[in-house]
Amino acid sequence: MPPTATVRTAVPADLPELIELVHEHAEYERAAPPRADLIDGLARLLFGPGPRLHAIVADSGDDLLGYATASLEASTWQGREFLHLDCLFLRPAARGAGLGGRLVAAVRELARENGADSIQWQTPDWNSGAIRFYDRTGATRSGKQRYTLVL
Repeated sequence: MPPTATVRTAVPADLPELIELVHEHAEYERAAPPRADLIDGLARLLFGPGPRLHAIVADSGDDLLGYATASLEASTWQGREFLHLDCLFLRPAARGAGLGGRLVAAVRELARENGADSIQWQTPDWNSGAIRFYDRTGATRSGKQRYTLVL
């Protein structure tokens, strides 16, 4: 990873490469491939009227090395908003050089700017590298399972 990598908010011109990262991330997590119309959906969620999703990218100047996406959600139990970190992914060659920590710092700042009092996320239980990384952030683990009901 170049030492000059910039962590910044995604812009519409990032969409094609962001889509590549999303595909790499899904493959890494052994998930179903993203939808064929993903670029349209992300364009709407990130850059359309009333955007619901935020994206932060790690940019080497030549290509994107990773990304984080998050959205503001509400907690019934707390009566407050929190930031849901939906994705955080770095290409393998960009790992281990502090860039993940810089992405998390940018997500923390995004949460603060939006009045959230916490950030919540999940990672696959087999992803020991991510678990070690997240443990170092100071976050606490939750024993919950994630479910999906396809409509």
